[in-house]
Formats: sequence, structure tokens, C-alpha cells
Amino acid sequence: MIVIGITGPTGAGKTTALSQIEKLGGTVVDCDAVYHELLKSNTALQDELCNRFGAIKAADGTIDRKALGRVVFGDAKALADLDAIIKPFVTSAVEAALAAAEEQGKRLAAVDGITIIESGLAARCDATVAVLAPVEDRIRRICAREDIGEEYARSRVAAQKEDEFFRANCGYVLFNDCAGTEEFADRAKRFFEQILTQYETGGTR
Repeated sequence: MIVIGITGPTGAGKTTALSQIEKLGGTVVDCDAVYHELLKSNTALQDELCNRFGAIKAADGTIDRKALGRVVFGDAKALADLDAIIKPFVTSAVEAALAAAEEQGKRLAAVDGITIIESGLAARCDATVAVLAPVEDRIRRICAREDIGEEYARSRVAAQKEDEFFRANCGYVLFNDCAGTEEFADRAKRFFEQILTQYETGGTR
């Protein structure tokens, strides 16, 4: 099974690209979704977070993400501690999901996460792909998708790593300067088919 790491900034088109992985019969492992599920269901992780950050549980016993966010926001040490705590749990869960996909006979899987480079998950992937797009296009998409103002969208974009980081750390770049979603979906499909062909025939980039 070929594992492709997908990363890149918000608004670039990762969701559309990932939908093509699924259409090619692949499994998508969303690191954010994995993390959120662990906050709800993994008691060992919950205990570690409470031991470090205090009373951050909601009434239903799960971690209150907003309360956790208030603790770590603007505190570099707290944020570093959070990353150190969650990393092994997320890595283990991603590995389990990939193992399950392989057992199901999948030929392709994608690990989706904006921090797969920093977390070390990129090392688990056969190929890493940065989905990038012009900044103004990203801002327009974020505003439409989340119904937020342009100023807030620009602050979101400015807070993320620049394209150069993703270009320097990924083996491939999938650039989204397409006029619409359908055009980019077709580009992404052909792009992933090429990667599949390269790896399944023993080729390299």
C-alpha cells in the first residue's frame, strides 16, 4: 500500500484533493479528526492533559477543546507541552488506521494534516504532497466556506507557515490555481494517478 502525506495551508483545496484519493479507492486518515476523537474517547490522553493543564474537562467527561485552547493560546511552553503529549497518541492512532486499510487490501492511503512535517508523520509516508494556492484565492475560499470577514481570513492565513516551508519539506507540490472545484478535482485525480503509477512500477520522482 502506498501512503501519501497531504499537507498545506488552509483554503488551498486539500478537501477536494483528498476526495480524489477516495475516488481512487484510497483511505483518508484525517489527523485533526483523529485528535478530536482521542479527546473524546481516550482516557489515558485525557488524564495526561488534565494532569498538565488542570480542569479542562466538559460536563460529559470529555476534554473541553475551548478550555484547553484558552490555556495554551499565547503560551509557547504550554503549546509545546500539548504537542509533546498528543504526538504519541495521534501517531499510534494513525498507524492503526493505516494498518487497517492495508488489511482491507487498499492500494492507497493518505494522511491528511497541516503539521505532518513537524510531527514526524511525514516519515511514515512514501510521498509527501503540499497542496498550495494563491493567497487571494485562499482568502476568498475561506470567507465563503466559513462565512467570516476578509480581515479575519487574512489573519488566519498570516498565522500559518508560508508556501516556502511546504515546498522545502514536501516531495511534490499540487498547485491549485484552477477556476473552479471541478477543474482542480480533475487535476488532483491525474496527479495522484501519476504518483501511483510511479510507485507501483518501482519508479521515483
